[in-house]
Amino acid sequence: QVQLVESGGGLVQAGGSLRLSCAASGRIYSSHFMGWFRQAPGKEREFVAGIRWGVGNTYYRDSVKGRFTISRSTAENTVALQMNSLTPEDTAVYYCARNRGGYSMMYSEFDDWGQGTQVTVSS
Repeated sequence: QVQLVESGGGLVQAGGSLRLSCAASGRIYSSHFMGWFRQAPGKEREFVAGIRWGVGNTYYRDSVKGRFTISRSTAENTVALQMNSLTPEDTAVYYCARNRGGYSMMYSEFDDWGQGTQVTVSS
């Protein structure tokens, strides 16, 4: 099992930027898939972005394409989410997660989760 700890959330005005980081303790293998999800009050948890740990291929939900960038450091065992041009619709708790089974956008298929970090975008 991997422990995941997110950081970097906060309050930002619309149009601003935030960078989230996820530190993983334990081994992450090249076949694993790391994802960022978010959950707003009263809404289901949704996939935001993901990255194949080994080859680094990235995936995004349509609403964040061109604004968010996911990256990873295999040396530091971290995953980052750079979020630009934030809007109030991006307000949510953001979670880092690992899927041992590889690529997926379904939260039910992820095995390990962080505690989440709050992102609030004011208008």
